[in-house]
Amino acid sequence: MAPPSIASRLSVAASLPGLRIHSGRKVKVGFLAPLTGDVSAWGAPGLKGLEIRAGRINQQGGLRVGPERAMIELVPFDCQYDPGRALIGARQLLEEEGVSLLMMLGGDTFPPVQDLVTRARVLTTTLLPSDLSPDTELLIAPSEVHPIYNVTGVEWLRRERPDLGRAAICGQRDALGLPSIATYRAAFEAAGVEVVKEIFYQADMADPAAIVQSMIAAGADILCWSTSYEPFVHALTEEAYRQGFAGQLISCTADNYRRLVERTSIRFMEGFVFQFPDFDDPMLNGQRINFHDPNGFYDAFVARHPGAWTAVSWEYASVLDLWSQAVEAAGSTEAISVMAAMKAGGRGRHAFGEARWWGRELFGIDNALVGDWPVVVIREGRARIAEFRSIPDWLARHGELLKRHMRALGQLWEQRVAPRSPLEEPVPGPYVRRQSGTGR
Repeated sequence: MAPPSIASRLSVAASLPGLRIHSGRKVKVGFLAPLTGDVSAWGAPGLKGLEIRAGRINQQGGLRVGPERAMIELVPFDCQYDPGRALIGARQLLEEEGVSLLMMLGGDTFPPVQDLVTRARVLTTTLLPSDLSPDTELLIAPSEVHPIYNVTGVEWLRRERPDLGRAAICGQRDALGLPSIATYRAAFEAAGVEVVKEIFYQADMADPAAIVQSMIAAGADILCWSTSYEPFVHALTEEAYRQGFAGQLISCTADNYRRLVERTSIRFMEGFVFQFPDFDDPMLNGQRINFHDPNGFYDAFVARHPGAWTAVSWEYASVLDLWSQAVEAAGSTEAISVMAAMKAGGRGRHAFGEARWWGRELFGIDNALVGDWPVVVIREGRARIAEFRSIPDWLARHGELLKRHMRALGQLWEQRVAPRSPLEEPVPGPYVRRQSGTGR
């Protein structure tokens, strides 16, 4: 019989407030992600959520490791999404702190630390499965499968709005933007939507007004921000409003969307499609959900950190749940044992339900946990889950199409063994029209 999940144990423990099991042992969990800078929205709120979840586990007796109990100690390091700082941080966390688990955002900050984490034999997690390769045996993506889940939003939109047939995409040239653009290319092609414009920008040189003007001028009725950083999602959306765009907006994230509603209008933001729900959403209370008390977690987060909720506020907490459950099943924090427990049977449960370990087709290794993912739509100024859609089902039908577009932008694992500079010009897709002006 499988051991009870962390969510189940927390639920039982919560009903026994007087029960405390004390232990002097500590298990250190490293957090290597951007806490400041343009990408901080995908780091700092995640640490805040992680602190809430770790505090809850410790309050209920700690982590069971074989016959002992251990308190979880979080050790954060702000890498500022800078590869050099990421290496400094990894050395500190692995060599000086001796962490048992290293959590990362990933992307451009993973390649510098890959050799170090491999030698240290420490289980490392990423939110970006595009970091995976056959050489990253102990790197897993158990919570988020960026950017593969973006196909669900496009598929849902095509069904709901069959009148929309022309899309323009923009995104930054880096390890977050390129695989996202490739995924949106594939998703739009699978949905029969023509991509009439693509713009690849450098984050420190982008002109949001010019980008949006060029996308609208191409005749797009769908503007896609792909995985643009939070400041750019806001700038691009506000520009679309100022320039009178009346079509559809779709994006990977829409962090702090309430501010966008305030700075544009409820009417303008109506129908904005993205991929990350607020955790007060009623649809997160179903039996399928594998995240303990999502509404209560959300309430605790916003009470402690008002206005700070983003796409990642729950994700590192979810990773901690999955890892903790595997540690308790294995009776050890040793990386190989924990991974074996986590991947037993080739299936698992992530926050949104049943999933399977996948990735060999794109990344050369089945270290990404893939299942259903929510499509989120802004309705009357609030983000709400419209539907859960299956990523595996989409991949079964269009996996080769996605692989082709990933290859075109150099995102397959064999292409990343000797990666080119992110400043190099990506290969245009089959639907891209070369035009003068910003980008392509």
